[in-house]
Amino acid sequence: MRRIIAVAIIILASFLLQTTVLQWIPYLEITPNILLIVTFSFGFMRGRSEGLYVGFLCGLLMDLFYGDIIGFYTLIFIYVGYINGIVSNYLVTDIVLLPMGLCLFSELFYNGYIYIFGFLLRNRLNVIQYVQTVILPETVLTMIFTIFVYGILLTVNKKLEAIEKKGADKFA
Repeated sequence: MRRIIAVAIIILASFLLQTTVLQWIPYLEITPNILLIVTFSFGFMRGRSEGLYVGFLCGLLMDLFYGDIIGFYTLIFIYVGYINGIVSNYLVTDIVLLPMGLCLFSELFYNGYIYIFGFLLRNRLNVIQYVQTVILPETVLTMIFTIFVYGILLTVNKKLEAIEKKGADKFA
């Protein structure tokens, strides 16, 4: 129960941070995608099912507040959480460079999805401008924020696992 409450608080705080505080920082035309960081982090740290659930909640928040249709962002966040959950079976979560690579992959996958289904299918073919004005700045900024946010999420995850292990030992 503690984990569910902690994850819900993290998702809500990340959403509020991404959509309010970071919007008002001067000199930033693009905001980092904190919800994407949370989604791929939980998928990477906890596996496919938790990545899928966190991705669903993050995507649903984006759909409810910023999407034109329900399911557009939810689908991409579910994919990101699930794919990073599959990767967690093969890689170690404590190394800092791995989350940076996963962030790069997730951000490019996310922005490619947005471009294909949000712009390309509407016959907006200027991909070079989209890459220069949206994808590159958002990817760089999200990767910078990944260092800090992933560290916080990893610490919270380890503390929750220690609490869960202590509770399991109590019943054993």
